[in-house]
Amino acid sequence: METTLVSRRSFLRASVIAGGGMMLAYYIEPMEKVLAAQFGPPVTLLPASFITIAPDGVITIIAKNPEIGQGVKVMLPMLIAEELDADWKDVRIEQGDLNPAKYGLQIAGGSTATPINWEPMRQLGAQCRQMLIGSAAQTWNVPESECTTTASRVHHVASKRSATYGELASKAATMPVPDPKTLKMKDPKDYRFIGHSMANPDIKKILTGKPVFGIDFTMPGMLYANYEKCPVFGGKVVSANLDEVKAQPGIRHAFVVEPSGDPSALVGGVAIVADSWYQARHARDNVLKVVWDEGPTAAQSSELYATTSVEMSKNDPGQTLRKDGDADAAFGTAAHVVEAAYSYPFLSHVPLEPMNCSAYFKDGKLEVWAPSQTPASGVGQTAKTLGIDQKDITLHLTRMGGGFGRRLTNDYMVEVAVIAKQIGVPVKLLWTREQDMAHDFYRPAGFHFLKGGVDADGKLVAWRNHFVTFGEKGRFAQSAGLSGEEFPSRFVPNFSQLSSMMPSGVPMGAMRAPGSNAIAFVMQSFIDELAHAAGKDPVQFRLDMLANEPLPSAAPPPGTPVAFAPVPFDAARMRGVLTTVAERSGWGKTKLPKDTAMGVAFHFSHRGYFAEVAEVSVTGGTNVKVHKAWVVGDIGSVGGINPTAAENISQGAVIEAMSHAMGYEIVIDKGRAVQSNFHQYPPLRLTQAPREIDIFFVKTDNPPTGLGEPALPPMIPAITNAMFAVTGKRIRSLPLSTQGYSWA
Repeated sequence: METTLVSRRSFLRASVIAGGGMMLAYYIEPMEKVLAAQFGPPVTLLPASFITIAPDGVITIIAKNPEIGQGVKVMLPMLIAEELDADWKDVRIEQGDLNPAKYGLQIAGGSTATPINWEPMRQLGAQCRQMLIGSAAQTWNVPESECTTTASRVHHVASKRSATYGELASKAATMPVPDPKTLKMKDPKDYRFIGHSMANPDIKKILTGKPVFGIDFTMPGMLYANYEKCPVFGGKVVSANLDEVKAQPGIRHAFVVEPSGDPSALVGGVAIVADSWYQARHARDNVLKVVWDEGPTAAQSSELYATTSVEMSKNDPGQTLRKDGDADAAFGTAAHVVEAAYSYPFLSHVPLEPMNCSAYFKDGKLEVWAPSQTPASGVGQTAKTLGIDQKDITLHLTRMGGGFGRRLTNDYMVEVAVIAKQIGVPVKLLWTREQDMAHDFYRPAGFHFLKGGVDADGKLVAWRNHFVTFGEKGRFAQSAGLSGEEFPSRFVPNFSQLSSMMPSGVPMGAMRAPGSNAIAFVMQSFIDELAHAAGKDPVQFRLDMLANEPLPSAAPPPGTPVAFAPVPFDAARMRGVLTTVAERSGWGKTKLPKDTAMGVAFHFSHRGYFAEVAEVSVTGGTNVKVHKAWVVGDIGSVGGINPTAAENISQGAVIEAMSHAMGYEIVIDKGRAVQSNFHQYPPLRLTQAPREIDIFFVKTDNPPTGLGEPALPPMIPAITNAMFAVTGKRIRSLPLSTQGYSWA
């Protein structure tokens, strides 16, 4: 079935900048303009691009976005099929290639898939359904208003006639396109797919080892590449023993690649191409010798950053992010004043599928098979690096074996494209785990120097945070920023959010829940400190804060259209999830075993409101066990378009947060990462996971929003706050393993 349907005004209503920007305290809709500038203007979406109905009734629906394990490959087709009123047994799902002119924005990042596509995908289904009704009404010579649909059939009850979508498809393609404004969308009570669990369409292939991931891709005549870069970030090749490498068995090519000047696209190195990847790796590991110019970053280290941050914290801040009242004066009259320094390290993404990409350059055109979260951006960088037009690049989206933000950056795509252009045959580039960890775009480290004051009634009256981070010339490094609106901003009468920046040669980027994954640990831990200083129950202290009348939000940047104005933090929604998680966990009502306590935390990010409780024991002084976790979220009216996926994502967020808390840390020494593999960077093991993770969604009268990011941040402080309740020792830096702790 081919139709020409018009989309709604814009598909770009996103909740964060896709690359993971300063999305911390509230939803910054001006990022919509950034997306538009990066990926092109909004386009008209055509159902013919998404929906094909065969004469036998099989309905093929294109999943346009990259699938990274978040379930979007089934979620977006569910939205279309719901309003199409299809029978799910008739539906087949296919992954779309990159084609922004056809599919609009194709991206996996920032929990954007739901808010961007909630309306457009349903409208496409509804328009197609109406055209099928029009086809039936014309065929039967009856009013359209008398026709109904159900399970891939159109019915005319009065004449007892019905027809399948397959029988009507050809004629429906000739029907006029209905205006989306005239369409009546389904009442949520009638949903048959939305809010009901649907299986991952790739699950059988994954379980039986069939090729679905980028690392699986192969084609006739393909060679295999390894790409060696300087261990020091920004280092360059001086010389390499290429002739010795070329003499090794199976080696077809070995050559130096010069940097492009854009470190997010192409860093210089040595490419080795062989008949098999193992031959290429063997040559790299055992024969290749490179003389490197390590550059200025070789003088940098995590120790230097930490020392510098302390020195900078004692000086005047570089900038004021927000200032309300007079915090210094309020400290002077506060009944209790608490000061604390918090820090967190660089983190590597470590998806189980290392970076890889395949490409074939022929006759001036490039074909790419890429596991990328931002494929359009990758095509732009690749075209610029190769000096070709973007229209001469065809990109096929492959399923990703994880990413967590790492695949927002497309350096591996550019690398294989440069290699493919030089050798002229199909080639697959595959990084080793060590290369993956040594050449990441790391979650930035950060340093917070906090001071808070509570009055005699236990009310928070003053807050000051001097945040020392990375950046230059007033611009934060990627994902290293802090918003002046970050909670408890606007809810404390005397508030000061300050920042200072130091330069760094370490590549940084977005990691799952960009910024929030670390900020929540700091903010919710220090709030917990203040609650205890005030002698208040931690849940009640937070509820009291949320009950304050908020100060006005900061004005958006000059020239921001009204439609793009920021959406501020909604205290009522956060009170709802906090109250619910306290009730579900039995907070304050459950008698716990010895050496066991509960900790609580909440955070707002990527339009999601989450409050979480962890039941934790600490035995022997250092053995930590999370027995149970409660996660309560408010992501709008649906509470998870696909409940199974929503539960999996939320449980996975808890597991990943526990890895962040205990074992994850990248130490920089002499300008390079110290950790090289999982033996030095241990993820949570199955035996260390909680016995139960309770997931619950509070449904509110708000548009559905994404879930990949916001469930993670509160769990880390919930755990460390519980540890304090047991031990009396406050955790102010991560990971816990550096302080002698381990999972029991």
